Amino acid sequence: MPEHVCHCSVKIEELSVRKGSTEILNQVNLTANHGEILALIGRNGAGKTTLLKAILGQTPYSGRISYFNCQGKRIDRPRIGYVPQFLAFDRSTPVTVEDLFCANRSRIPVWMSHGKKRQKEAESLLEKVGGTGLFRKKLGALSGGELQRVLLALALEPIPNILILDEPLSGVDVEGMETLMDMLDEIRKNYDLSILMTTHDFSLLPRYADQVVLIDHGVLIQGDPQTVLDSEEFHRTFHMRGGRA
Repeated sequence: MPEHVCHCSVKIEELSVRKGSTEILNQVNLTANHGEILALIGRNGAGKTTLLKAILGQTPYSGRISYFNCQGKRIDRPRIGYVPQFLAFDRSTPVTVEDLFCANRSRIPVWMSHGKKRQKEAESLLEKVGGTGLFRKKLGALSGGELQRVLLALALEPIPNILILDEPLSGVDVEGMETLMDMLDEIRKNYDLSILMTTHDFSLLPRYADQVVLIDHGVLIQGDPQTVLDSEEFHRTFHMRGGRA
């Protein structure tokens, strides 16, 4: 049985972000409910990543971000797992996935021998995301989908209350997208996670997302996937309907 973590909801109220004279987000209000997948969509530059950074505490903002456990009690410091859109590293590096995992969980330098206990812990983490065969591979040899699995496994240790992913489908082929979303759906159910993710791929939203929020510096519309994809707000933003051109 998976480790149980009480899931966590996120309530964002009147959130605004400014950089100099530029207003990136204006009066954002939204709620990500317990155990749901909420997808943030919008054109490039609409403020999606900035909103994630505000939740992560990586950018200053005005307004309120509140967290509540499954009993409705406020949580001051929830555990947040984060999978970035890009991981900048030298692809010629000899560092392996094993090195990355063990270094993440230990102060021992990666060039020193890893203990068997830490190796087993790292392998167990990869098994959670179907990445058992990646353990010995070099980081530079990973495909886009494989790297996402590795980053996802790192974000799940320790098991968070909330999982945030910035464009997890970027650089992943169509088959890999479905595999990754199946994995996220299973993880969400097994660990009672609330998942917030940004994406530019709309075709999978009706199948996997519980809520979709269309952002253009503020919330244009929030609702179930098909309602948002069929909305006039979506059509004006992307010049398509139902997620199709």
